[in-house]
Amino acid sequence: MTLLAVGINYNTAPVSVRERLSFPAEILKSSLQELWRIKGINEAAILSTCNRTEFYCTSTTANKQILIDWVAESKQINAADFTPYLYCHTDSELIRHMFRVACGLDSMILGEPQILGQMKTAYQAAYEAGTLGKRLGKLFQYTFTAAKKVRTDTAIGSSPVSVAFAAVQLAQQIFDKLSEQTALLIGAGETIELTARHLSQQGVGRIIIANRTYDKAHALAVQFNGYAIALSELPVHLAEADIVISSTASQLPILGKGSVESALKKRKHKPMFMVDLAVPRDIEAEVEQLRDVYLYTIDDLQNIIDQNMNSRRLAAEQAEEIIDTQVGHFLTWLRAQGAQSTIQDYRHQAEQSRDEALQKALALLKSGTPAELVLNRLAHSLTNKLIHTPSTQIRAAAENERHDLIAAAREIFKLTNSQ
Repeated sequence: MTLLAVGINYNTAPVSVRERLSFPAEILKSSLQELWRIKGINEAAILSTCNRTEFYCTSTTANKQILIDWVAESKQINAADFTPYLYCHTDSELIRHMFRVACGLDSMILGEPQILGQMKTAYQAAYEAGTLGKRLGKLFQYTFTAAKKVRTDTAIGSSPVSVAFAAVQLAQQIFDKLSEQTALLIGAGETIELTARHLSQQGVGRIIIANRTYDKAHALAVQFNGYAIALSELPVHLAEADIVISSTASQLPILGKGSVESALKKRKHKPMFMVDLAVPRDIEAEVEQLRDVYLYTIDDLQNIIDQNMNSRRLAAEQAEEIIDTQVGHFLTWLRAQGAQSTIQDYRHQAEQSRDEALQKALALLKSGTPAELVLNRLAHSLTNKLIHTPSTQIRAAAENERHDLIAAAREIFKLTNSQ
């Protein structure tokens, strides 16, 4: 049995190819069952995210073509359109790859935590589809254990590497309790949405979202129990804000020194923390001259992010060492499974010999043969049956000068020198 996987990711394929090989949740169950029914595939799971699609299997063959042909047929794509972008892993390479993916070591953002949740979703989908078996199911469990150990034992995820997260972390350093602060977010794009999510998760007291289009501001604000305003209302509400984070596509500054100065007077010079994530800048550079304002630009945050990325790279080196150990643990378990079938076959053979010898002994007892004689014959017969095949094989090994087999036999049967 071979562990086999093929896949594409953000490193190997452009989005135009990745989107064609995507498996959304609504078709995942049926797709898994189709894949599982292919001859030679014993277990199957599919990991499908915006950055990667990977197919994990146990198979009676290491031939990746059976997976490629199925993908081409399933997606109605010519195999030549995506085969150049594929990578393939088998056995120990696949184990290591899955561990690294789950730990965020193979992600676009090093150490990002979302991929572990996506890996768990892939496992759950395969479990519910009935396409997981003992080996692949156990591999997922070891994968989750490895990821948890990396998260616990290293700092791979502790340092923010997005400007939104870095801005919120900076706000936490300045304010003792975010729960007592009001955050004013200017814009309604992806960066502001991510910032709002981080602030909400950290328990910020209140969120106000300002945008040129009020409907967009409102749609975003309701997600976080916030309050939406039009951009034109900024002068009215600016004084309420302890935290101001701006990210728009405006070509001209939205907040000038004069409007911030007026807001500070209303606040009785209570300090304001401001982060300008826009390029060109949304907040005039002169605002930094005001005594009660802490203004940071995207360049300031980039320095923090660069330092944090270096920290994550050091943590990644530790993570690789942990993964080496965890791969070894799973390979040990896998080898034990190979031995298990041999043990079962050997036990079955021994039980057959026992049953045959026992039936003959019972027949002798029924015919009136003395019990002592029957027991002697049973012991003699059973001993001969159990040692016949091993003795024959050891003798053949000696004739063929297979001294390794003879040494293995002595170790397996724990033989001591009789001389």
